[in-house]
Amino acid sequence: MGSENKPLQINFWVFYFLLFLHMVSFCIVSTLYYKRVSFPVSSSHETFKDSSPPSPRLLPPPKSNAEAAGAGFHGASKVTGMSLEKQGVYLIHNMSDTELLRKVSTPIPQIFVPKVAFLFLTPGPLPLAQLWELFFLGHEGRYSIYIHPNPSYKDTWPPNSVFYNRRIPSKSVSWGETSMIDAERRLLASALLDISNQRFVLLSDSCIPVFDFITIYDYLINSTQSFVASQDDPRETGRGRYSPNMMPHITVEQWRKGSQWFEVHRDLAVLIVSDRKYYNIFREHCREPCLCEEHYLPTLVNILHPEMNTNRTVTWVDWSQGGPHPTTYGRRNVTSELKRIRKHADCTHNGKEHATCFLFARKFLPDTIEPLI
Repeated sequence: MGSENKPLQINFWVFYFLLFLHMVSFCIVSTLYYKRVSFPVSSSHETFKDSSPPSPRLLPPPKSNAEAAGAGFHGASKVTGMSLEKQGVYLIHNMSDTELLRKVSTPIPQIFVPKVAFLFLTPGPLPLAQLWELFFLGHEGRYSIYIHPNPSYKDTWPPNSVFYNRRIPSKSVSWGETSMIDAERRLLASALLDISNQRFVLLSDSCIPVFDFITIYDYLINSTQSFVASQDDPRETGRGRYSPNMMPHITVEQWRKGSQWFEVHRDLAVLIVSDRKYYNIFREHCREPCLCEEHYLPTLVNILHPEMNTNRTVTWVDWSQGGPHPTTYGRRNVTSELKRIRKHADCTHNGKEHATCFLFARKFLPDTIEPLI
């Protein structure tokens, strides 16, 4: 009988041992759980709050244009796009669909110092580079430089030069042909890649600045229009170059002539590089004696947006001696000529008579650099 009860006693103790382990395990798990979960406790002086979920985190209100631009900051361009908050991207907001769509499609002010882009169209070197180096000195951040030389030209600008690494991919250019306006559009397009460039001036290797940098910068940045010479010239060198094959897209009444050396605002620069219609007409029908660089831009601007243009250039060129090329200035007459250019005041600026009409001049020989400096 004792031997028969022994297995029962063993089973009894095994049962209690397993029960004990189960209770210990339950206590351990419960303790860990309560440590990880915190329960809000209300003091006797507080009332219980409802247990609704927390309010969603809202987007901060958008800044006004004035706040975004900053008080007194000069020059801001707008770019369409969506700005992400620095603290993170908020997916929960309290905006309606209309407000949401308006927010992502509203132009966002991009703050920068507006720059003038100087576009040098040259067959090779810049013989007056030393003068330009002094002109740009101390005004970093307010100008950009782009150079379009002949593809075969090997430049050797030192690393400390303002012209170092400012060369753009170029192609051969021939006077009077569409390759000339190709180069101009290539320079404009390259400069438009920098959104801070707001004014664009085309210069040659024989051009000089007539005034100091600040005078020229303020004049251009504060101008409300562009400076593209565009006149209706009834002479053989004007309307006489028009081809009836350009009809009906370009009529002789729309045909214009002007100096190649222009200065344009960003809005007009975008229109110029975007043009395909009138460019193709010129490429097909502007043949000798038609000179593309003297008619394409003047005619294009006159057709598209004449109100954006002053119909004059800011680059002085002397054609008084006649012939296919302007007067060239050497060392002997550079001083007197500069005085004459600076005093020329037969023009308007922003709708008012102005004492300054020309900011640049050409054609100046390399031997003028010493008296100019």
